[in-house]
Amino acid sequence: MKSLLALLFTASLHAADFHGWTAESPRDEIRPQFSSGADNTLIITHDEREGLDGWFQMSFEVKGGTFYRFDARRKTNGVTNLRQSCLVRLVWQDSNGNGVKLDAAPEYLTPGLPMPSAEPEYPADGPTDAEGWTTVSGVYRAPSKAAKAIIELHLQWAPGGRVEWRGASLVATEAPTPRKVRLATIHHKPRGKSPRENCAEFAPLLAEAAQKHADLVVLGETVPSANVKAKPEDIAEPIPGPSTTYFADLAKQHRLHIVLSLYERDAHLIYNTAVLLGPDGALIGKYRKVSLPPGEAAKGIAPGKDYPVFDTAFGKVGLMVCYDGFFPEVARELTKNGAEVIAWPVWGCNPLLAQARACENHVFIVSSTFMKPEDGWMYSAIYDQGGRPLAKGEKWGTVIITEVDLNQPYHGPYNLGDFHSMIMRHRPPVPGGR
Repeated sequence: MKSLLALLFTASLHAADFHGWTAESPRDEIRPQFSSGADNTLIITHDEREGLDGWFQMSFEVKGGTFYRFDARRKTNGVTNLRQSCLVRLVWQDSNGNGVKLDAAPEYLTPGLPMPSAEPEYPADGPTDAEGWTTVSGVYRAPSKAAKAIIELHLQWAPGGRVEWRGASLVATEAPTPRKVRLATIHHKPRGKSPRENCAEFAPLLAEAAQKHADLVVLGETVPSANVKAKPEDIAEPIPGPSTTYFADLAKQHRLHIVLSLYERDAHLIYNTAVLLGPDGALIGKYRKVSLPPGEAAKGIAPGKDYPVFDTAFGKVGLMVCYDGFFPEVARELTKNGAEVIAWPVWGCNPLLAQARACENHVFIVSSTFMKPEDGWMYSAIYDQGGRPLAKGEKWGTVIITEVDLNQPYHGPYNLGDFHSMIMRHRPPVPGGR
């Protein structure tokens, strides 16, 4: 009789209703405490044990092919890893409660692979108001075979933590407007007669990029000093300075975003710095190369310390320089900070690493190199979110350009899902980091 009562009690717990939501957990032994508060607030509380996991769940009817917007607000206490512990999961199902497939295999997937399933969506964290409520939201297209969306409001792996969820909704909305952007790279190696002549060699190529309606154009590494016989300390310049002013004028003349790197002097320090110039000629921002090869370190070049990402008219752009590409940390930090496109002036690098940096972060990468394609050691190219080179330079003095849509999700093979959106929720925690 006692075991039967325990079973009935457990069943009633699982069926408990909270303003139309049910309380769920993978196993009773890791089940947290569920409760509700004022204003239809849903509360999950963990004790001090490791590994507790539970969520509030509700099923919403959907129409296949329709776009839906999810919104909720979240408030936490005692949770150390918000991105992993306090997530929302949206699961697509058919009328029988089964998972569904994507409508069609994306053209970038290898032919012959099985049709990927429509994997869960993970709405992103937005701003937090003065009272500590964070907006969590996202817009998604329901697969054609979907009849319902299961919304899960989680608290997992948060000893001593507590989360409050409020106002969760899923409503039909308009399809997002495509964000088409024309990405370009210039494959040109300056002759090295002088810094000013090096810069001038790019003027006709930038004019050509403008004629081809480029939005962002990436030039090579240390453009002013490339092949110039001079020490960095003798050729470094401030930012703004002569070289950035020259290219800023061209950016304004042709209405382009331009990226290049140069040696920057700041008091007694010299950096290998990439700059992003806007179509109005303004300096949008700069990034100081963090990863220094032995040769630059031996010359007294100083490393940068941070990974800024810059807002532009078309999206968020991160910058990295040459040796940065040998390490996964730089591109990952830029991705964590919101980069959708990474511009990469690079003298030379293993091209497989270019593909890896794009693929592992599911971002577009635009590289500009001084290596010949036949060397097989880096290309001037545009890489898509799966690491494919969409276009690459074959001859010196050419402009390579392709158009992409930053609002088009990239679904990986073998049920990988939209991995770019999953990185924030699923990447492992870094000791002392986020």
